[in-house]
Amino acid sequence: MTTSVSPDHAWLRESIDLATRNVAAGGGPFGAVVVRAGEVIATGTNQVTTALDPTAHAEVVAIRAACRVVGDFRLTGCALVSSCEPCPLCLAAALWARVDRVVYAADRHDAAAAGFDDREFHELFGRPRETWSLPVHQVATGEDTAPFAAWLSRPDRVDY
Repeated sequence: MTTSVSPDHAWLRESIDLATRNVAAGGGPFGAVVVRAGEVIATGTNQVTTALDPTAHAEVVAIRAACRVVGDFRLTGCALVSSCEPCPLCLAAALWARVDRVVYAADRHDAAAAGFDDREFHELFGRPRETWSLPVHQVATGEDTAPFAAWLSRPDRVDY
C-alpha cells in the first residue's frame, strides 16, 4: 500500500467525501470519480439500496456517467478513483470501459469489517464452477451462436 502523497490523493479524498456524504443521504459508503487529463469528469455513489439496483455500485455509476460525458463506451485515457477497492463487478466494468488504471483507498478487508464482505466474490472465479453456490450451466439449444452470426454479418457494427 502506498501512503505517500501522490497526484491521486485529491481524487481519493473526493471519492471518500462523496462516500461519506452518500451515507448521510441514506446510501452506501462508497464513492468514485473518473478523472481525465487531471479533471474529474464524472462521479458516482453507491445507489444499490436507494435505486433498488444491485449493479448501482459507485464505480459503475461513475463509469456510466463518464461514458455519457465523453460520448463513448470506452474511457481510454481515464482513471477510475474509488473510496474502496472495487469488487469484481466494478473491476469488470473498469476493464470493459478500458480505463487506464484504477486507484482506491480502503481495501476489501476494510469493507468486510464494515459489513460489506465481498472477499468471497474475489475468490469465486478462481474456483471450479461446480463448487459455486450459484449454479451456472450451459444448455445447448441448436441456435446458441445465432446472435453472434447476426452480429458478424453487420458491416456497420461497432466492435467492442
